[in-house]
Amino acid sequence: MSFSGKVVMMTGGSSGIGAATALAFGREGARVAIVGRNQAKLASDAATFTGLPQPLIIAADIADNNQASTIIQRTIKEFGKLDVLVNKAGMSQNGSILEGNLMAAYDNVMATNLRAPIHLTTLAAPHLIKAKGNIINVSSILGLTTTPMHVLMAYSISKAALNQFSKAAALELAPHGVRVNIISPGPVKTEILETNNFPGTWDDFQKLTALNRVAEVEEIADLMLFLASDKAKSVTGANYVSDNGMLLKV
Repeated sequence: MSFSGKVVMMTGGSSGIGAATALAFGREGARVAIVGRNQAKLASDAATFTGLPQPLIIAADIADNNQASTIIQRTIKEFGKLDVLVNKAGMSQNGSILEGNLMAAYDNVMATNLRAPIHLTTLAAPHLIKAKGNIINVSSILGLTTTPMHVLMAYSISKAALNQFSKAAALELAPHGVRVNIISPGPVKTEILETNNFPGTWDDFQKLTALNRVAEVEEIADLMLFLASDKAKSVTGANYVSDNGMLLKV
């Protein structure tokens, strides 16, 4: 599955699924722009591209309008085009109705998880139309179901809205030859348990899945590469769930 000559922009590429997928694209010949907020992690990611064309590293906050515009401008200036936009960056913030902190969580989460992908899609669309490229929006199974963890309410709302936006964007951009698809992972082994103070362990999440396992980041990367490739040229407006059957049990 070669991406030789292709240009991929990956937001949220400084760790986890984003970092693994950016490297996977690089190994398949793509020139990659990796966007994130953590400069140290971005530098660490660049170091994994040993023997490969070095990625363009962009430290930026995609929720900031000016920085979002700069991300697209720098990618086009460096590589001359854009074939694939991956909106991976996301965040979660605890908030619930009864605790009285839902609105603050909603405003912060929606700015990154929904408004930023909409903005970046708008900015990138002319370039993607030229390249007949495609967009992958990374959602979550929490955009398809509810959870007893009410503190994740804002996150779930943002992902459900991202799903709807992706379908609408797929319909609007289809006549221009641009595909838009969604990936909704279930539990994936990243540093999220440590960085977000989630309760429980990966063993706990494993028991919630039908296949009794938790995915590795490389599995989501493989799915991402498939959807971005010509092997999926008939696929648009689709939501690919990769959750080891967790939705079957909730």
